[in-house]
Amino acid sequence: MKKNVFWLLVAMLIPTSAVVAQDDYDEPQQIALSEQERQMVDNNNDFAFRLFRQVRGQVSRVVSPLSITYDLGLLNNGAAGLTRQEICDVLGFGEAGADGVNQFCRKMLTESPQLDEQTRVMISNAIFLNEPRYLLAEFKEKAETYYDATCETRDFHDGETMDVINRWGNDHTMGMIPYILDDDSFNPDAASYLLNAVYFKGTWTLKFDKAETRDESFDGGEPVPMMHMLNYLPYTESDDWQMLQLPYGNGAYSMTILLPREGKTVGDVLSALDARMWAASSRLPMEDVDVKLPRFETTTGVSLVEPMSALGMPSAFNPLTADIPDFCNIPQYISNMFQAAKIRVDEEGTEAAAITVIETTDNAMPDEPKQYVFHADRPFLYIISEQSTGVIFFIGQYMGEGQGAPGPSGLTAPDVQRRPAAPVYDLMGRRLSGAPARGLYISDGRKMVR
Repeated sequence: MKKNVFWLLVAMLIPTSAVVAQDDYDEPQQIALSEQERQMVDNNNDFAFRLFRQVRGQVSRVVSPLSITYDLGLLNNGAAGLTRQEICDVLGFGEAGADGVNQFCRKMLTESPQLDEQTRVMISNAIFLNEPRYLLAEFKEKAETYYDATCETRDFHDGETMDVINRWGNDHTMGMIPYILDDDSFNPDAASYLLNAVYFKGTWTLKFDKAETRDESFDGGEPVPMMHMLNYLPYTESDDWQMLQLPYGNGAYSMTILLPREGKTVGDVLSALDARMWAASSRLPMEDVDVKLPRFETTTGVSLVEPMSALGMPSAFNPLTADIPDFCNIPQYISNMFQAAKIRVDEEGTEAAAITVIETTDNAMPDEPKQYVFHADRPFLYIISEQSTGVIFFIGQYMGEGQGAPGPSGLTAPDVQRRPAAPVYDLMGRRLSGAPARGLYISDGRKMVR
């Protein structure tokens, strides 16, 4: 088998006592990107960092920006005007437009699962439509062609649809997220639910020895199971942080951990992260590193209505300004959007999954190697990415046991922030009972242009 230069270097430097996952490694395939596509990836990674700054809070949390990109990219085929432009700009595909989102999503969907036989990646999409609504033919064709989306029309009042959607989520996350909707979050009067699921399971190239795992204090508080290894690994550092990469399988995927220096915070590190810095971290020097990393599990449920509005796409959530005419036979707006995600990190590797849900409602209104010490015994940031493109699949922070944000995995469903349609009045003060024509109106005490 051909050997990756990266792993040849590992073989030359690694101590004879170290445990290697396999005797030989296939050279990982790469996803070829054009210059325009590479710029799109950089911009989409910038979206990942901006999103996490919006939602991270002060608890352990994990999200999948890629899952959001897929769900919004899918819906964007039905959007027009300002709504379409805002979605493209927020995702980082402004100049490429909706077609650029489609092509990027298609490439990652078809090629990312093929890079490493030891790492499992699944990207799945589905649309559930509430009858008597139906998908427009052009939208349905793009959903199936670019996203392999399954499309199903049901009666949401049948008492079964919520369970059907939950089964879809459970099946496409390998049971990691057993349900995504409950009686509080499911809306039988919604027009549709668009779902994306991203599933990742990778085995460390260099596994942690379970016999070396010990309970140790984390950030001066309660003890956590702390895994330990001493090995040659991709590593660098600065005055503010230490950066370590832990590869999976043949090295096509890795987890990058950014550990703030004493006196610094995860927020300090995150504020300095952008696409340029992230791209520069793709090739780290090999160093002899003493690693400690918690064995942990984090489940997250997060509403995306306010964060995505704040990031630059408010029009899609407002029935007066949403412009989604090419999705189904009745114009829509996004009435709710949220994500559930879960990650499990142990001595063997990592398993992670996320489901993003978009609910729409009828728009009834408009030298000698130096040995380094990397002891992640305080809050840290982590990123799971594909190496050849740098595409970020998951980004999260670990703040300690008992600090996980509740989420829909047998715990608590995310808060529902569904946007009701506010009354609309014309300039004579008369309340409208139907969809307004183009013009100037008043809603929530503000002038609105339709």
